Amino acid sequence: MSISLNTIKPSAGSTKKKKRIGRGNASGHGTYSTKGIKGQKARSGVSGLKRLGMKKILLATPKKRGFISLKPKAQVVGLALLNASFKDGEKVSARTLLRKGLVGTSENPIKILGKGELKIKNLRFEGVKVSQTAKEQIEKMGGKIQ
Repeated sequence: MSISLNTIKPSAGSTKKKKRIGRGNASGHGTYSTKGIKGQKARSGVSGLKRLGMKKILLATPKKRGFISLKPKAQVVGLALLNASFKDGEKVSARTLLRKGLVGTSENPIKILGKGELKIKNLRFEGVKVSQTAKEQIEKMGGKIQ
């Protein structure tokens, strides 16, 4: 049996199901659902922060706005940088770019952009993304993208 994300389960007895409050009298917590009788705290939709006097603090705290993607940003390499580091017919991959110091890590995606002009012939690109303008220049110089 192989281990993958959909087959991982916690060990027996380590987790306990949350008690579902307010799901009928048979559950043992029906009718008032452990909230007592009437009052603001018994109502649904009332924030616990309002009751604890934390609303002012919460509103005064600066928030980080916008969307932050979980996917890592691609590291960019211009064609002009390849001229200085590579020779005719060499292979351009994440490993070779890392070895020559053009990228910081081979873990994050790498994209070759058409900045500058390519002067090297017959370059082979493997495992890197290539922009449209860079692709045109590479093919013009006899290079291949795999």
